[in-house]
Amino acid sequence: MRENQSILYVICPGFHEQKLTNSFVKNISNSLINLDNLLIFPTEQYPPYSGFHLLQYLQEKCQKKSQNLIMIGFSAGVVAAVSAAWQWQQKGGKIKGLIAFDGWGVPLLGNFPVYRVSHDEFTHHSSAILGTGTISFFADPPVEHLDLWRSPHLVQGQIVQTINFNKTIISKTSLMNFLSLIM
Repeated sequence: MRENQSILYVICPGFHEQKLTNSFVKNISNSLINLDNLLIFPTEQYPPYSGFHLLQYLQEKCQKKSQNLIMIGFSAGVVAAVSAAWQWQQKGGKIKGLIAFDGWGVPLLGNFPVYRVSHDEFTHHSSAILGTGTISFFADPPVEHLDLWRSPHLVQGQIVQTINFNKTIISKTSLMNFLSLIM
């Protein structure tokens, strides 16, 4: 998926201190994204779960519907990311992918690629019935919920790749390697 210059990354934080999102952005921008291609949904102004407000924000900030968006949501921000991605696409916009960090209990369905990232194996498997995409990740060893967002560069885990209904491949890697595969 590596055509970064034509992708706009939309960060959708949850209910937490802004410094956690700043840390997330700092840690992924070193190797994965260009800060010029990044929007952060201002959850200090709007509810993190509000797809309505996120869609309005995208309409204000994105000049072209032809811009490819990758939505990156965390916790309650996953709710906004999924909702806004569907609506953006219905209005003619392009969703290149949706990455859901600890979106436990949030259905991840769409006609765009979805990727579930979980802080532990239990969260991953208990959310899998709500959608994981064909490739997903869980931390192993487990990490704290907020640490997944604050320090993605320190997280090790398992990639789960679904080949077909009967076949799944699980392999060990870092979260940063997983993100580099899908971003």
